[in-house]
Amino acid sequence: MTLMTERPTTNGTEPHSFEELLDVLDELHVPDGHRAEVIRGNVVVSPWSKGYYLDVMDVVCEQLKPHLPEGHRISCGPFLYVFPGSERAFGPDIHAAHRSVSRTGSSRLDGEALSFVAELTSTSTRDDDLTDEVEVYGKAGIPVYLLLDMQEERATVFWAPSAKGYESHCTMPFGEKLAIPAPFGCVLDTTSFGAPKDNKQA
Repeated sequence: MTLMTERPTTNGTEPHSFEELLDVLDELHVPDGHRAEVIRGNVVVSPWSKGYYLDVMDVVCEQLKPHLPEGHRISCGPFLYVFPGSERAFGPDIHAAHRSVSRTGSSRLDGEALSFVAELTSTSTRDDDLTDEVEVYGKAGIPVYLLLDMQEERATVFWAPSAKGYESHCTMPFGEKLAIPAPFGCVLDTTSFGAPKDNKQA
């Protein structure tokens, strides 16, 4: 389930700008097990991921950590990255950036400072992961975007960001090895990324 609140109201006034929508996020009481983002001018509340997604996120972090640019960290913690140019605010499943990005008292982190981002699709967020986020991350200049399609069980890596989005991508089914381009320059083994045999519904 995705709850999309179109132009939500606070204190009887309707937010008209991206900054006002971010203020709504700051004040929003999100139900346990859900997260809130700003997507296409709306505050979108979606449920947290399936349990086995955490294993996949851990594997991605473990494999990429030795190849991080100097001074960068990779994490799967729930943090909000803001993209003012696209008027979006995303809480990516996995994110890597220089440690200086998090040295702030604000809950709004600089999306353009990311060096890597990964999303694991769910039925409620899949369309945005496959379309809107590809465009936003590419236009923001994030070097690498890894999209793990948990429903189709395939991994796509996007790179060569430009003003139009990403110029290059490569897709492999889960179980194959996927080359992760610069600034990482490594290979990601996706062998263990599929759903448990007793839980094929993602």
